[in-house]
Amino acid sequence: MSETRSLLCHMAILLDDGSTAENTRASNKPVRLNIGDSSLSPAFEAALTGLHSGDKHSFTLPAADAFGEVNPDNIYYLDRTRFPADMVLEPGVIVGFAGANGAEIPGIVREVAGDSVTVDMNHPLAGQTLTFQLEVLQELDDE
Repeated sequence: MSETRSLLCHMAILLDDGSTAENTRASNKPVRLNIGDSSLSPAFEAALTGLHSGDKHSFTLPAADAFGEVNPDNIYYLDRTRFPADMVLEPGVIVGFAGANGAEIPGIVREVAGDSVTVDMNHPLAGQTLTFQLEVLQELDDE
C-alpha cells in the first residue's frame, strides 16, 4: 500500500543550541533517503512527504523520532584489559568493536575509573531533539 521512493539530498543536522552535528555539504557527499522501506522513522518519512527535486525543507524531531532515546542497555562497563595497552582511553574517545557480521561498531568512551571503562554504544545523536535541513537534489528511481 505504501509507495517506496528515494531522494538524494544534502542534509544538515542541527542540535538544540544551533550547532551543526553533521552537514553533507562539507564532504560534498549527499545522502540517499529511502522512503517506505522502514529505514526512517514514520515521523521522518512524514516530513519528506511531497518533496521533489529542488525543494528545501527544514523540520525538527524529538529524540524518539530522530535517532531514538538513549538505551541504558547499550552502555557497557568493560575491563581495561579488553583494550590495547597503548590505547589512550578518556571520555570522548571513539573505539571500534567487531559486530556479528564483521562490520565495525563504534562506541564512545564515557568514563574511565581505575580498570573500568564505560563505553556508550548508543548512536551519538540519541536522546537529542534535532533539526534537519534538507535540499532535495534528485528523485531516484528504486531499482
